[in-house]
Amino acid sequence: MIMLDQVVGPHFPCVFILHRENLMAKTQFELNQPLRTVLFVDEVSSLDAIQQLFSDDSSMRLLVASSGEEALEIIRKEDVWLVVSENHLPGISGIELLERVRHIMPTAGRILMTAHAVLKTLVDAINISEAFRFIIKPWDSDELKSLVQEGLERSEVVRELAHCEEDAISSIAQAIELKDPYTRGHCDRVAEYASTLAERIGLPKERIVYLRYGGWLHDCGKIGVPGSVLNFPGRLDETGMKFIRKHPLWGAELARQAGLHSGVINMILYHHEKYDGTGYPYGLKGEEITLEARILSIADVFDCLGTRRPYRAACTSDQIREIMREMSEAFFDPHLMEQFQNIAEEVLDEDVQRAATHRKGLIR
Repeated sequence: MIMLDQVVGPHFPCVFILHRENLMAKTQFELNQPLRTVLFVDEVSSLDAIQQLFSDDSSMRLLVASSGEEALEIIRKEDVWLVVSENHLPGISGIELLERVRHIMPTAGRILMTAHAVLKTLVDAINISEAFRFIIKPWDSDELKSLVQEGLERSEVVRELAHCEEDAISSIAQAIELKDPYTRGHCDRVAEYASTLAERIGLPKERIVYLRYGGWLHDCGKIGVPGSVLNFPGRLDETGMKFIRKHPLWGAELARQAGLHSGVINMILYHHEKYDGTGYPYGLKGEEITLEARILSIADVFDCLGTRRPYRAACTSDQIREIMREMSEAFFDPHLMEQFQNIAEEVLDEDVQRAATHRKGLIR
């Protein structure tokens, strides 16, 4: 369960190189490591087709197994980043295999393949093995390649988060933001606004540190949202919105796998909950939502309104004031909003002054 108390895992200094082409960050320790390893588990005929499909991909190392027992032997010996398994295997099922992988190698991503997409299979895959994606056979080659790449990226984020300090966490968030150019700098600003509000209401320093982490990482689950959805220039249909509404769940799972503090996990999970209970993913209401998540929600919406998105222009200062005032009646903690108003005015005044200075520079 996401809400279990957790402790911050051991941290080691990190040096980051941001790659726009794959949106990921690498520690100096990893630069000399072997290629990212993917293990496919399926019948031999399918494995032949899979090996052929990925034969020209030099960015990954491909291993195969034809049974769950064979796969477990490989996992105990190899540093596997992603396991993609058929559910119907000789011996233990794919769901049972992925559940064991979850305990043996929690940083490894898990994808289930099945030709029988019955509801019980899908539910068990979520509840038992915590697979983050399903592939229905016969698979689409482009879709399979895309899901494998996504799984590797998720695994890389989990590994980085589990071994990094504050500067590194910020860098990871910036790297993930590259997937959505409209949100560049968003996580830094949200972390700053949220930390400032926390200071003004007197939160202890340790909780403010975790709040900053939550601000940086609150949208990390968007690594699982297709770029075509994130950058769609219009109103999303219900399918697109289902992807968007899942990003807090996906992000919280990444943070949980990385062993981050429970407070950070809950901020990521609940930052789209609303005070009146109309938010997602759980529809929590009032103080059912953690205090830090309520703070983060205000900072997140405030910054979103002032930035351009693919589906709308940035709001003006007056529009931001009006929208925040309207939303404070239902969406935000009223006590926190009262404290945040001065912070918002300070930020908006600075924006007006910067815009005026910029206009003067253009006239000269």
